[in-house]
Amino acid sequence: MDSGFTAYLLKARALLRTVWKRRWLAVSVAWPVALLCAVGISLVKDRYEASARIYVDTQTVLKPLMAGLAYQPDIEQQVKMLARTVVSRPNVEKLMAMPALGLARSNPREHEAETTLLMDRIKVVPAGSGNLYAISYRDTNPERAQKLVEATVDLFVNSSSGGKREDSAEASRFIDEQIKSYEGKLVDAEGRLKDFKVRNFGVSGVSNQDYFARMSALADEVSKLRVDLSAAERSRDAYRRELRAEDPQLPIEAVANNAPAVVSEVDSRLDAQRKLLDELLRRYTEQHPDVINARNVIARLEAQKREQVRSSPRSGTGGMAATSPVYQRIRVALAESEAQVASLQSQLGAQQARLNEVRALAGRVPQVEAELAQLNRDYDIIRKNYDQLVARRESASLGVKLDETSHLADFRVVEPPRVSPAPIFPGRLALAGLAVLFTLAAGLLAPIAADVMRPTVDDTNALRHISGRPVLGSVSISLTDAARRGARTDMMRLGLAVLSLFVLQTLWVAWVAWSAASHAPV
Repeated sequence: MDSGFTAYLLKARALLRTVWKRRWLAVSVAWPVALLCAVGISLVKDRYEASARIYVDTQTVLKPLMAGLAYQPDIEQQVKMLARTVVSRPNVEKLMAMPALGLARSNPREHEAETTLLMDRIKVVPAGSGNLYAISYRDTNPERAQKLVEATVDLFVNSSSGGKREDSAEASRFIDEQIKSYEGKLVDAEGRLKDFKVRNFGVSGVSNQDYFARMSALADEVSKLRVDLSAAERSRDAYRRELRAEDPQLPIEAVANNAPAVVSEVDSRLDAQRKLLDELLRRYTEQHPDVINARNVIARLEAQKREQVRSSPRSGTGGMAATSPVYQRIRVALAESEAQVASLQSQLGAQQARLNEVRALAGRVPQVEAELAQLNRDYDIIRKNYDQLVARRESASLGVKLDETSHLADFRVVEPPRVSPAPIFPGRLALAGLAVLFTLAAGLLAPIAADVMRPTVDDTNALRHISGRPVLGSVSISLTDAARRGARTDMMRLGLAVLSLFVLQTLWVAWVAWSAASHAPV
C-alpha cells in the first residue's frame, strides 16, 4: 500500500515539475482559452422550460348506459392519437399566427424554419400510467414559453371536441349519401322484380316451392285423389248392388205405422245436408265441388220427399213409393257415395289439369325460377344493406346528440402551465463554471502535452529511467545575483498573470450569476 502511494506521489511530483518547468506555456494557453470561453458563453442565452400536465377521464356514467344504443368510438385510442398528432404542422401554424406569442414571420423561409423548430421543441408525452399527458416547451423567453404551453393546452382540449364533431358530420354525410344510393338501387330492384312477376304471371312465383317440388307435390296429390276415387267408386258400386237386392216395399200393415217415421228420417237427412252445406259455405265458395255436390244431394232429398208425399196412401194418388227403411237408407248412402265420387272426380280433374299445365311448362319454368331466385337474392342483399345503413344512421344520430349533450372525455388540467424558476441545464452559470474548469485543465495539460512531444531531463532519476544505464554524477548550477533578480521578476510576472486571470474569471462568473438572476421569471 505504501509503495503504491509513493509511486503515485512520485508521478504527481513529476507532473508538477513538468508544469512548473513550462509554466509560461500553461499561462499562455489558459488566457486565450478563458477569453474564448467568455466570448462563446456570452453569446449563449439561458433557456427556460414551461410545462403543464393534463388528465383525460374517459370513464363516464353515460358510456355503459348507452352501450348498444349509440355508436361509441374508442375514446382512449382517440386521445392517444390526438396526443401524437396535436403537434402537427397545421396546429403549429395556428400557434404561430397568435399575436400574443410574437412568432409570426414575414419571410416564407423563416416561417418554415420556425415552424419546423417549434414542432421539434413542443413535447406532448405520456406522464406515467393512464391518460396523463405532459406538455413542455423550452425557450429563451420564459413568458413566451408559458404562453405557448397555455395555447397548446387549449389546442389539445378543444381539438378533441372539434375533431369529433367533424368526424360525426362527415360520417352522417357519408351514410346519407349511401342511403340515397341504396334507395335508388332498391327501387330499381323492386321494379325489376315486379316487371318479372307481371311478365311471367302464372309460370312461377305462386308458391314458395321450386318447379320440381311443385310438380312432385301435384303428382302425389293426383295419385292420392285417384286412390280415393277408386275407393269411392267401389263403395258406390257396393251400394248399388245392395239396393238392387233389397225389397223397396213393406207389408201394408207396417206402412201406416212407419210412414211418419219414414218422412221424419228424410227430413232429418235433409236437415243434416243443409247443416253440412252451411259449414262448407263458411270455408269455400259456390264453385267448390263439395258445395255443388251438397246442393245436388239436398235437391235429390227434396225431390225424394216430394215423391214420398205424392205416393203416400193418404195423398190419394195411385203411385206406390218405397216404404222399406233399409231400402231408403241404402238409397241415401248411395246418393252420398255418388256425391263423393262426383266431388273426387272434379278435384282429380282440376289437379290433373294443373299437373298437365306444370308439365307443359317444363322447358320454361326452371329458367324463370332461376331468374326469379337471382332477382330475389339481389333484392334481399340490397334490402339488407339498406336496413343496416338506416339503423347505423339512427345510431350515429343518437351518438351525435350524445356528444352534444355530454362529454364522453373530460379534460382536467392537473398542473397549470408554469415556468421553471431556474434555467434548464446547461445554463450560462453552469457553463461559466465549466469554462473555469476547462481553462484550468487546458493550462495544466498544455505543458504535459508539450513535454510528451518534446521530453527533457531535469534530474538523475529521469535520466537513469530513460537511458537504462547508471548515472555516474551530476553538475550543479550556481546562480548569480542578476540571475536571482531575473528569477524573482519572472515569478512576480507569473503570479500577476495567474492572479489577474483568477480575478477576472471570478468577476465574470459573478456577472453571469447576476445576469441569470435578473432575467429569471418572477
